[in-house]
Amino acid sequence: MKKQDSAALRPLIQGDLLKNRRARAAGATSLALMLGIACGVAAHAETAPVALADNSFPESLTSTSDGTLYAGSFNHGGVVKAAPGGKAETFIKPGDGGSRSVLGVLADEKSGTLYVCSNDLSAMGVEGPGDGKGASLKTFDLKTGAAKGSFPLKDAKSLCNDIAVGGDGTAYITDSFAPYVYSLKPGATALDVWATDALLAPAKDGVGLDGIAVGSDGDLYVTTYIPAKLFRIAVKDGKAGQVTELKPSRALDHADAMRAHGDGFLLIEGAGRLDKVTVKGDQAEIDVIKDGLAEPVSVTEIGDTGWVAEGKLSYLIGDNKKKDPGAFALKPVALPK
Repeated sequence: MKKQDSAALRPLIQGDLLKNRRARAAGATSLALMLGIACGVAAHAETAPVALADNSFPESLTSTSDGTLYAGSFNHGGVVKAAPGGKAETFIKPGDGGSRSVLGVLADEKSGTLYVCSNDLSAMGVEGPGDGKGASLKTFDLKTGAAKGSFPLKDAKSLCNDIAVGGDGTAYITDSFAPYVYSLKPGATALDVWATDALLAPAKDGVGLDGIAVGSDGDLYVTTYIPAKLFRIAVKDGKAGQVTELKPSRALDHADAMRAHGDGFLLIEGAGRLDKVTVKGDQAEIDVIKDGLAEPVSVTEIGDTGWVAEGKLSYLIGDNKKKDPGAFALKPVALPK
């Protein structure tokens, strides 16, 4: 990764995440309250947070229908999984399949694939495992963890961030450093640039495309992190159509991961919030489900529970570097019915 890549990503982790500390101070919820959440689903909700290894710094989170959670590590690489009621255990070893630092992870049960965004962050002082260069989408067998494929992003300044899978099995991937949404069709041997638009380009000193999800209408929805925005990309016959910026009911603060939820979405704001997003035309109603989270980075849904990964990335390469980040865990949040 080049020096300019580090400069582009640095606002994501450093000074801008000072806001997260203010959010935590304003609305932090104690672990005891977390333990008391009544979610009514799977053993995870009953046993409360799933502990992760010290200094694991998760960046993304996904799950399967049986309640198993999967989380990647920004600094160590690799992926851990936790069955309902179980402990987090290594599923993909750091460096497997040529992977390095892991950002987005997404489980696709239909194809039996775990999609993983791998990035070389050595220019930022995050070495990660192995010596692979650049950004790439890696695929692994969802049952065994065996490596299946590797698909480089084409731009030298790319950052593979997150993944969504459409009804036809096509995977869509966001690039935070270039205005590209890539696609990988079933059986394809390389990524294609599926959508690009000036609206999706990273702003100066900002961070571009981040979260991505397929809506109930079949269109694709994406976020940009800095400045925080929401977009709809129309899908027609599998091809990208018009890109429309949605108007949120209130200003967003570091719009991060997004997952489909009913007729809308679950959205992570890096400032410490888990939101419910309801899209009506070109309007997006934003309702806070949980505030006071510690630098959250991702969410996945199991039954009536949203599971949140708190990345605490400011303690790795931000303003809190060399300070104790405390324990890491995947935390359950009861979702509104």
